[in-house]
Amino acid sequence: MIFEVKNGSFGYGNQEILNNISLSVESGEVLAVLGPNGVGKTTLLKCMMGLLKWKNGVSRIDGKEVTKIGYKELWQRIAYVPQAKGSPFSYSALDMVLLGRSSHIGALSQPKRKDIEIALAAMEDVGITYLKDKLCTQMSGGELQMVLIARALTALPQMLVLDEPESNLDFKNQLIILETIKKCSKEKNISAIINTHYPNHALQISDKALLLNKNGTSSYGRTEEVISEQNMKKSFGVRVHINEFIYNDRCYKNVIPLHLA
Repeated sequence: MIFEVKNGSFGYGNQEILNNISLSVESGEVLAVLGPNGVGKTTLLKCMMGLLKWKNGVSRIDGKEVTKIGYKELWQRIAYVPQAKGSPFSYSALDMVLLGRSSHIGALSQPKRKDIEIALAAMEDVGITYLKDKLCTQMSGGELQMVLIARALTALPQMLVLDEPESNLDFKNQLIILETIKKCSKEKNISAIINTHYPNHALQISDKALLLNKNGTSSYGRTEEVISEQNMKKSFGVRVHINEFIYNDRCYKNVIPLHLA
């Protein structure tokens, strides 16, 4: 699957938030979206999926405009994980994860054994089988975030769209989420678009990056080229140093903030 945005722009009234955004993500690729608070990262994700209408520009899947794809087909191909802000529903974790199968189950049908097996496998992938019977209303923000990611995986999508999936998670659970996204991309050929506040995470798992700036400009390309000391200073107003080290024959890059520019 090839997902692309061509010349996407969006704003409210006379205030333009996103300006002339173009990008593409192919099967098995991970795109990281970065930028300072208030720059429009979540708005971008919603525009890409058709939840908000582009002022100018278009989103396409395999050459077909997203807005012309049927609801059921679209959400079988794309799974969206919003920021976890608490659940008003007293569902168990398993029931919440099973909701991810809704685009595959008829409106009046009940989940079958296969659906339950897929949901349990997704929970195991994310490492939350132990939460199976816990009510979502009794979960921490981090636990709920991981339940929502498992729910997305049960749709067996071709692309995951995740809005700050590492939010509210400790080091271990952040690593579980990053490894799950990487595993899906490399082993299951699922593409992913991830909105993140962590440039180190983007360098760790993403193939491409889109860096949004408050003046409406942006940088897009290979992650190691976009996340540069110059671009980070321009976007965040912070001087950083990027170093490299080798661990288990793998090269890691680390972004270290130094001081305000």
